[in-house]
Amino acid sequence: MIENILLVLAGFIKSVISSLGYPGIAVLMGIESACIPLPSEVIMPFAGYLVYADRFSSLAIVATLGAIGCNLGSVLAYEIGAYGGRPLIERFGKYILLNRHDLDVSDRFFQKYGSITVFIGRLLPVVRTFIALPAGIARMPRGKFHLYTFVGSWPWCYGLAYFGYALGEHWDTDPRLKQWLHRFDFVIVLLLVAGIVYFVQSHWRNRVSAANSARAEAVSD
Repeated sequence: MIENILLVLAGFIKSVISSLGYPGIAVLMGIESACIPLPSEVIMPFAGYLVYADRFSSLAIVATLGAIGCNLGSVLAYEIGAYGGRPLIERFGKYILLNRHDLDVSDRFFQKYGSITVFIGRLLPVVRTFIALPAGIARMPRGKFHLYTFVGSWPWCYGLAYFGYALGEHWDTDPRLKQWLHRFDFVIVLLLVAGIVYFVQSHWRNRVSAANSARAEAVSD
């Protein structure tokens, strides 16, 4: 079923880029960066193949348009995080073990390490699609956010486009790119799951410890 969905998405991607040309790259990468699951692993290799086929002029241009699209799509995700995600977490975060202290920690983290976090996040599958949301929730300065979104997105877009260019007519049939990306995706998802498990366990222990301390104080009184 997943394979069928990917085939449909690949057909849609090829249709948009073939119809719109260069702007189609920016539009599709913008959709992906707005947290909509449209795979850049298909968008950019196809754009690279069109460079190989002399439909587009250079890899640098398609990579730049891809990075511009990432920036445009990230505006929506960032603002949702800033104006929607934060109030929701402040109100309902306790139900998923998040509180105002966690938001304050996130704010300090993005103030100190936001630039490198966004840069690296844009180079990682899965993470790159959603990194704008926590940046918005933490209200990372917009100028810095967009600068490092572009700087981090460009090599990702260029690398994928280069694969499409190098593989030529076999860009969508050669298994090497898919195999490499699937392994990378697996590692990233595994790390994310491990991080979530650690977060839940540590917060649950802290909550139980606080409850026990409160009961002990009540008994002593």
